[in-house]
Amino acid sequence: MQHLALAVRDEEASRRFYETYLGFDAGAERMDDGVLMLSNADGFRLALGPWDEDARLPAFLHFGISLPSPDAVHALEARLRADGVEVVGSWDEPAYVSRKVRDPSGYVVELCWEP
Repeated sequence: MQHLALAVRDEEASRRFYETYLGFDAGAERMDDGVLMLSNADGFRLALGPWDEDARLPAFLHFGISLPSPDAVHALEARLRADGVEVVGSWDEPAYVSRKVRDPSGYVVELCWEP
């Protein structure tokens, strides 16, 4: 997978979240259709588009970001908590560490490490 398109409630809040915490800082580009395209250092593209007022997110819906170590998961969790980001799930196992957080539009983003 090389890109993900998300409908967002507040483009600026979502942009800040993904740039501040998840490394989407390799530039942003406004597409002809108005969608804001963010990129990370790996070339993954994240498209932020308009939210439909009647849209509802399914409870199971989430997507994940792999981190290099359990310490990286714990450090990012501490930073997110300090900034008031909601943590909605937490797992610490010998071969799996995960934190699920909620982005500004309500999407659940899983931050995880697996050996």
